[in-house]
Amino acid sequence: MTENSSKNSINDEISIHQNPFIRWILLISGFVLVGIGILGMFLPLLPTTIFFILAAWCFARSSEKFHKWLHTNRVFGKYLRNYRVKGGMTVKSKVITIFFLLAGIFFSAMYATDNFFVKLLLAVIGIGVSWHIITLTTIKENSD
Repeated sequence: MTENSSKNSINDEISIHQNPFIRWILLISGFVLVGIGILGMFLPLLPTTIFFILAAWCFARSSEKFHKWLHTNRVFGKYLRNYRVKGGMTVKSKVITIFFLLAGIFFSAMYATDNFFVKLLLAVIGIGVSWHIITLTTIKENSD
């Protein structure tokens, strides 16, 4: 997929809602979802990408400016585009994501709880999310 075709497919989803009240609700929701997505970068059990995808959907219906900002953001825009447009992650992204996921889960299991069932739940979540990430399509590093 060329750079232009991936940009076109992102821009093709923009359909600004006619009702100003709905636009404001969607815009506020988009920013709340971006905030949760950013928290997910640091909290191991909170997903990140899905919140950015939902924020992109809200922005696509409320603000072309913020929709573009989300997809071109230097911190997470590349990851969102890779996941949404190309359906995957780079090897480097997978390794970093799984490392921080498992480090956070290990820290939580060792220091945040003494409950065996919570530790078991954390292990199951860690295995499940790691498996999901591993099975995603692997994208070449320079394919942005």
